[in-house]
Amino acid sequence: MKKLLSALKIILPLAFGVFLIWYVFKDLTSQEKEELYTAMAQANYFYIFLSILLGILSHMSRAIRWKYTILPLGKSPGFLNSFFTVMIGYVANLALPRLGEVTRPAMLAKYEGLSFNKLFGTIVAERVADLLILGLIILGVILAELDMLREMLLDFLAQSSGKFSVEKLLYLGLFALIGGGVFFFFLLAKSTNPLFVKIREVLRGILEGVQSIYKMKHKGAFLLHTLFIWVMYIGMFAACFYSLPETSSVPVAGIMAAFVMGSLGIVFVQGGLGVFPILIMETLMLYGIAKTSALAMGWIIWTSQTLMVIVLGVLSLVLIRLINKKGEVENIAADKV
Repeated sequence: MKKLLSALKIILPLAFGVFLIWYVFKDLTSQEKEELYTAMAQANYFYIFLSILLGILSHMSRAIRWKYTILPLGKSPGFLNSFFTVMIGYVANLALPRLGEVTRPAMLAKYEGLSFNKLFGTIVAERVADLLILGLIILGVILAELDMLREMLLDFLAQSSGKFSVEKLLYLGLFALIGGGVFFFFLLAKSTNPLFVKIREVLRGILEGVQSIYKMKHKGAFLLHTLFIWVMYIGMFAACFYSLPETSSVPVAGIMAAFVMGSLGIVFVQGGLGVFPILIMETLMLYGIAKTSALAMGWIIWTSQTLMVIVLGVLSLVLIRLINKKGEVENIAADKV
């Protein structure tokens, strides 16, 4: 039964992504499909290559940042080993969700002579820092787009019975959120239900991650690299918008909203297959971008970044063995002696 559930966790998100691709493309007319293919073929690839470069810089910074969480273990890993294992982890995540979080420390442990369990623990601080930054970005987008959200809510209510005003609905939602939060807190704190026990463990892990960042000797450098990584993420995303004339005028708020939706798509489906381009399309259409141009932009961003991860990940698998071959030979000789 557990094997079936594990398989379904992999198969169902991928199947959902494939279904979304089919669902969107089946409704495109022949003219829209032609416009989509033309837009992708005639894109300005200078900006796409710039996007790839910014993506590589973010991954390099991630490899350096990892060093600061490993230093308390008594060893500073080499940059190349750290970078290669980061890229191998990204490729592993495309194959199976969260596989990269196991593969990355396992590979580095093998080539740097460190404990896998201790290395696995260092990733918690990284994940917590990234989660906090993403949360702040989401909050910023919501605050920046309150007027648009209000208009969307008004349109929704106009199509309903009209018994509730926006203000009443917001107050009702706020009351339900606070009440539900209080109820959930007490239930979470006292319940022995396996689900709530698991949630407590996750929250405890997040707290430990925050504490480890606070206690970190080089926390300033760690935080600067975290900010740099996310600036590069946003930069590599935004650069692609200038590859198409139709999307080059999208406001910053629109780019950030699309960035948030795309990030959530990658979280829910490994690699964002199908989901990422469609979420980008739906978001950009809110900003007046034509459906075909919005969909083309989604596919341009997803394809360029996915290919970059695959190419660098596969190369890393080969190169990490080559650069560590001498060390492996020396270890074998030492064991024989």
